[in-house]
Amino acid sequence: MSQSPIKTALLSFGMSGKVFHAPFLSVSPKYMLHGCWERSTKKIQAFYPTVISYNSIEALLADDEVELIIVNTPNITHYDYTKKALKAGKHVVIEKPFAVTANECRELIDIAQASDLRLSVYHNRRYDSDYLTVKDVLKKKLLGNVVEAELHFDRFVETLSYKAHKETPVKGVGILYDLGSHLIDQALQLFGLPSAVFADIRTVRPISKVDDYFELILYYNTLRVRIKATALAKEPQGYIIHGDKGSFIKPKTNIQEEALAEGKLPIGDNWGEEQEEDWGTLNAEINGQFERKKIPSLQGNYTDYFNGLFRAIREGISLPVLPEEASEVIRIIEAAFESNRTRQVFKL
Repeated sequence: MSQSPIKTALLSFGMSGKVFHAPFLSVSPKYMLHGCWERSTKKIQAFYPTVISYNSIEALLADDEVELIIVNTPNITHYDYTKKALKAGKHVVIEKPFAVTANECRELIDIAQASDLRLSVYHNRRYDSDYLTVKDVLKKKLLGNVVEAELHFDRFVETLSYKAHKETPVKGVGILYDLGSHLIDQALQLFGLPSAVFADIRTVRPISKVDDYFELILYYNTLRVRIKATALAKEPQGYIIHGDKGSFIKPKTNIQEEALAEGKLPIGDNWGEEQEEDWGTLNAEINGQFERKKIPSLQGNYTDYFNGLFRAIREGISLPVLPEEASEVIRIIEAAFESNRTRQVFKL
């Protein structure tokens, strides 16, 4: 099988393209950052001089050298642009959220399967050190049987985003589709699909026109998982897991995004490595005695997603994030909005 670099094009060079995608594509020998659709302001060539800047999506889709397209445009456009890319015979990675509705997700999955194309969603937070550490603690059963879990993605943001599409009250916009997509994906990876969901979705900042706070309760047989995010948390929480053998408390960290936003490249042995002050605390029964201690964090690296994607395209192995998994995230989001509307538990 060919091991040649995958020529890849972005659909925008805003924060997502500049911070979360281009750096990984540019440093990996497995990829070649080939082009980017830039509608008005041309910026990408200042960072990557050899990259083609297309004036239209039609020009990008017509470029036979492009194998992979990353759809990193506003949420409401994900379905339309992904469908066009698949119809043009391109593999596709979609920035989260997958799409606005589960029906849109299903249609895109069917198109990709019928055309033998790889379709994945960039749930990069599976490769964060905090999540990987929580996952490892649960895998080792250090807490016994888990009875309660909380996953937070808290921020303190008093102003609105400069991106108008993030503040316009249309379907697919707001904190639940944005940060909620990450947390729901993590919860489903850790605990599987729940049987029901209850949601409280609000707008807590007077200046905001979209939801900027939510709390979801995911119902399992003997477990409750709470997922929370807010724009007004000066003391943010992270992961809080309780079991019948103890608890694990892990602060939320964002070291990769912060480093990328500063212009650092995802290279070096220490990339994605947490400082000791960010390690989580385990208080659990070990060998018959309760012990409270810090747990060293595992190293995170979004490069692992791109490495897995390369092998899926070149070698036919399973995708690092299956579209069916990402579709379940959207199904939970839709259920949450219905629960919030009716003020009732919504059975899945």
